[in-house]
Amino acid sequence: MGQPSRIDETIRFAEKILELLEEGRFVATYKFAVLLALMDLCFEKYAASEVAPESVTTRQLAQKVIEIYWPHTVDYHRVSGVLKQNTGNQAEIPAAIQRFRHEVARDPSTPLHRARSDFADGYERLVGSVEWTLIEMPLPRLQTIGLIRDNFIYEIAWDETVRRGDLRRGFDNNIRFKPGAKDYLIQLNGLLRPLIHRKWASMVARINQLPDSELEDFLFGVERVSSTRIRASLWEIQEARCFYCSDRIPEPHRGEVDHFLPWSRYPDNGIENLVVAHKRCNSDKRDFLAANVHVENWARRFVSDFAGSSDLATLSDTSNWERDPEKTRCSARALYLRLPTDAKLWHDGKMFEQPDFIRLRAALSPKL
Repeated sequence: MGQPSRIDETIRFAEKILELLEEGRFVATYKFAVLLALMDLCFEKYAASEVAPESVTTRQLAQKVIEIYWPHTVDYHRVSGVLKQNTGNQAEIPAAIQRFRHEVARDPSTPLHRARSDFADGYERLVGSVEWTLIEMPLPRLQTIGLIRDNFIYEIAWDETVRRGDLRRGFDNNIRFKPGAKDYLIQLNGLLRPLIHRKWASMVARINQLPDSELEDFLFGVERVSSTRIRASLWEIQEARCFYCSDRIPEPHRGEVDHFLPWSRYPDNGIENLVVAHKRCNSDKRDFLAANVHVENWARRFVSDFAGSSDLATLSDTSNWERDPEKTRCSARALYLRLPTDAKLWHDGKMFEQPDFIRLRAALSPKL
């Protein structure tokens, strides 16, 4: 028999991820958070050379895990407090985030980027606490099914015997992706992300003895941060026109704020990723990736001498809205430049087209 094909290897990787999601040894939701965080970091660290990162650090993972858990650590209306994410007492990572919120960011509407900048010392302590929890608990155990360990996603330089004192002696905190794993995480993102969300919501519902029909939106939904307060300013920057069809939108409230990179594919609430569109255009686009011409227009936001880019930066400052244009553009490259040639990109109405990789590569080039 010949060597397994790339498709065979991708399917094999996906099957192993499914096995991890079904593994019952985990009593907390950490495995879901780690998988999503590794996937997100592959997008955010996607290089200009169109290569996903060979490794990430435990500190980078801790920062991303905090970002994922942040919206989970506010009171849920059906329970008296924050949802539990452990079959026993509250899991340590969400508990640590709750303590940070209580100490420095008691307003539940406080976005993470503001708490991070306004309370830098407390945030650094939080990162250190979460990083150690990840090192000690899920990272050495995640890739075990039953009694069998299969390091098919990453390799690390420690195991379950690690002690906190080891971190002071030249500790190697790199999480090194196994060959192909970083690419599979990007390629399978559209399938794995909603599945992980569903499994995570189901586990939280079971722990808290709640129906899970609402939990997924609360934990991962796009509406967890309202964009209403910046809609009028975005409408003005776009000169009162729909981003997709260019027709006029008479009043700000007649339009809707859309995530250009769909939230379901990569959750980015950065200012560069937000556009105002007609309700019908937003409804037609849904969670599809936008067509080549829309990417070209959107990519102008990252050009320093484009007037709109400075307007977006100013809006981010005045509204205290999160912004990381390089992360947004890296994620766009990973999403678009890894598409199959017969992928369907939404153009308008019910019209779709295939990706033109020459145009997409030029539009998303970091040289812009």
